[in-house]
Amino acid sequence: MRILIGIDDTDNKDSRGTGYNSRQLAGAIESNNLGKVHGITRHQLFVHPDIPYTSQNSSACLDVTCNQLAEITPFTREFMLNVGAEGSDVGLCIVEKERITEEIIKWGVDAKSIVLKMEDAVEKADKHNIYLVGLTGTHIGIIGALAAVGLRKGGNDGRFIWINSVKNLRDIEMDICTVDLLITKAGIDVIQFEDKHIVNPDDKVYLNGWARPILKNDSSVLLVDNEINNKSYEWKCSAKEFVKRVSN
Repeated sequence: MRILIGIDDTDNKDSRGTGYNSRQLAGAIESNNLGKVHGITRHQLFVHPDIPYTSQNSSACLDVTCNQLAEITPFTREFMLNVGAEGSDVGLCIVEKERITEEIIKWGVDAKSIVLKMEDAVEKADKHNIYLVGLTGTHIGIIGALAAVGLRKGGNDGRFIWINSVKNLRDIEMDICTVDLLITKAGIDVIQFEDKHIVNPDDKVYLNGWARPILKNDSSVLLVDNEINNKSYEWKCSAKEFVKRVSN
């Protein structure tokens, strides 16, 4: 069974952020043999004076294969209750991926550009029989948690902060990797320069200190730039600012 777990607003100004907590949750799920985490995506939501948020108003979504939804749900709930920082407004959403409707995908898209209401999130979750709970504080994190699963199912928003247990491509402990290694070992689906897919397995890619694949067409896509005159590698991961701009 493939499920999505959306979390939002787990932190305060002095604690580690939701991205960190999502990676901790992924590690806990795998170490307790509750499932396999294929990826975690970060999704940027609307920044507006009427929306309370800690730093950047981003939510996270875990893409997990598990055998028993009845086992992973209480485990995840308890984990998020324990890691939710003082003053946080933790929201948690758990749903089978195939059951996410176009209405929930639209909720995620809307959460990037307009102010949404908690009661509407509850109504949509009830309508589609989606597990959505507020765990701490005002519970306003349910808005972003529901948005996270919608955006992940939509397949064209955000960037990966975990792929197949690789928390960060720097964990590979190499500055330069072959295309083959990135695709077969690091969980990258596509390496792309402009509209071109890089397929030569022996081509080398410089990770450039900040390698974050984006979610595009339901795949993990590593954006690169051409290094025509470089003798050490043919490609370099696109700049941090560019990747943030196209994935937010």
